[in-house]
Amino acid sequence: MRIESLRDCFMDSSLIRGEKKAITFLREGMIETEISYRELNQDSNRMANTFLDLGVKKGERVILYLQKSLSFVIVHLALQKIGAIGVPLNPGFKRSEMAYLLKDTGAKLVLSGPEQEEIIKEIDPHLTTIVIHTRPYQDLDFFRSASDVMTQVEIGAEDPGLIIYTSGTTGKPKGAILTQKNLVHNARGIIKIWGITEYDVLCHALPLFHVHGLCFALHTALIAGSHVIMLDRFSPEKAIEILSKREGGYVCTVFMAVPSMYGSMMGYLGEKNLDFENVRLWTSGSAPLLVKDFEKIRRVFGKEPVEREGMSETGMNFSNPLQGARKPGSIGVPLPDLEVRIVDPETLVDVVPGQTGEIWLKGPAVTPGYWRKPEDTAEAFEEGWFRTGDLGRVDDDGYYYLTDRIKHIIISGGENISPKEVEAVINQFEGVVESSVVGIPDETWGEKVVAAVVTKSGSRIEAQEIQNFCREHVHTWKCPKEIVLLKELPRNTMGKVLKEEVKKSFEH
Repeated sequence: MRIESLRDCFMDSSLIRGEKKAITFLREGMIETEISYRELNQDSNRMANTFLDLGVKKGERVILYLQKSLSFVIVHLALQKIGAIGVPLNPGFKRSEMAYLLKDTGAKLVLSGPEQEEIIKEIDPHLTTIVIHTRPYQDLDFFRSASDVMTQVEIGAEDPGLIIYTSGTTGKPKGAILTQKNLVHNARGIIKIWGITEYDVLCHALPLFHVHGLCFALHTALIAGSHVIMLDRFSPEKAIEILSKREGGYVCTVFMAVPSMYGSMMGYLGEKNLDFENVRLWTSGSAPLLVKDFEKIRRVFGKEPVEREGMSETGMNFSNPLQGARKPGSIGVPLPDLEVRIVDPETLVDVVPGQTGEIWLKGPAVTPGYWRKPEDTAEAFEEGWFRTGDLGRVDDDGYYYLTDRIKHIIISGGENISPKEVEAVINQFEGVVESSVVGIPDETWGEKVVAAVVTKSGSRIEAQEIQNFCREHVHTWKCPKEIVLLKELPRNTMGKVLKEEVKKSFEH
């Protein structure tokens, strides 16, 4: 199969679908704008020509420091049409975070919301900034006068299309370069394994500044010709309305989410029993899905969720099958054309099936490296294989499991302890919602095991009870020496627990 650019894929889809609805954008639960594939193509052409008039050249970085909006989508598509490199960033980033990212990208242009403009001006008053106001898309006029006839720019498979910054949970964020080949191959792989078609209607409730919402959800839907119902932000109430046929005129068939979103929706539903039969595909990723939550999603929404795994650097890597067994706790099987090894991180020798090692990947969707970080790039690759930093194993059926991050292994008294193992025990305790186990410095043990635990509202669990329960299920040296009870665990925007923030709960 020939590799085109994202531009070619989007334009082909637009030409085929024409007047079919591409995106229905909801702001605060109300329809703000509906746009067809033809209009999406024309408006992104106008925006692309506007960028060219502003002097934006192929290969230059343009930061999208924007709230989720239809304007964000148009800007993103326009940048792909001229070969510029889009850099989507969290609109909630603060001054210190943005100062680092502006310097690291070397961006010449920033598109920001009005709330974000002041931060950019404080950092660099001379940097060109275009402000996109949070007003109806139809009212935007700065690009309307540009031609909708696109000037063709030569774009190759190895040309970068995006720089996606890693979550930075263990240090300064690194910009993963994603080429046109990376992006197109991953989108096509997802479309194939999940059966995404022009007949699907996607309820899009994810942010657009991560690969999950931008690449896995939006790219696949638009390339396949689906109709996207896009929420400006996730709301459990509104998502449930849309997914349960209560949103007039739209019957959604696909929902992509992170575990915390499912938790919010199920909490909002309570004992209510609604009809979700129209939704054929519920997917979960970006953070581990607890086995008990897998079962609850099946019970509440009527179908088993499809758990998957991906990274900023590699796109989606694994997914439980659409047809066939979905194993709770497993990330599933590799996507098409992805090679996988499980390697002993010390000896760099492949382990046998069933044993735990570091997951290494090689395939068309894997990044060529990190932006302006040759040392980090060299460290991430071993003879062409990308070292994920994830520990995992594969079972006899070829299903993969994540067991931990290498960096989160706790070494206490010379023993290696997996936080995931201890968390799995704690999470079985009656009344526990979830937990996060970390290691903190200790004069005696080097590191000692501690745990932050979230309990159900109204429960009267004592920390000592959880410690006693742990001692019944794992060796004593694995049991938490301290436990704090929290209302919620600290998370980033994609639902991943921030281990460094958890550690701060134990500062005395």
